[in-house]
Amino acid sequence: MNLTNNVILNHEEITHKIRRIAFQIYESNVDEKEVILAGIDSNGYLLAEKLKNVLESISDIAPTLCKVVINKKQPWETIETSINPESYQNKSLVLIDDVLNSGTTLIYGVKHFLNVPLKQFKTAVLVNRNHKKYPVKADFKGISLSTSLHEHVDVILEGDNFQAILE
Repeated sequence: MNLTNNVILNHEEITHKIRRIAFQIYESNVDEKEVILAGIDSNGYLLAEKLKNVLESISDIAPTLCKVVINKKQPWETIETSINPESYQNKSLVLIDDVLNSGTTLIYGVKHFLNVPLKQFKTAVLVNRNHKKYPVKADFKGISLSTSLHEHVDVILEGDNFQAILE
């Protein structure tokens, strides 16, 4: 059976979910002066940028962006971040990705950040799928989906027409 593309989240819905996640991040960090938004390259980082913009507009928290580069084919390889560990040590950190599928990328990202003492560690995803291979969960999520293993979720966060598509 050949599936056609189905939009599961349109631009307005994604914008609303980003705003809601930003409020959740704010609520869990209400006493913090700074929060590190560590976005997994590439769509996770785009989502982190959008969350940063909303956080700045709704709170006095200073969000700091951190790009997290993980080889998704071989996530056990060295993970690189755009800021050094001293910059996020003893701070609140949110690891962000667009889709939580098997949990592989997120769990290796979590493992990387556990090498540094953090004040608080949370995870955020736009789409949470229910095919986890690892015991990892999203603390903040836009939508949860039960899909088949043969389906794929593609998130578009660039331009003026954000979409989450089930293929």
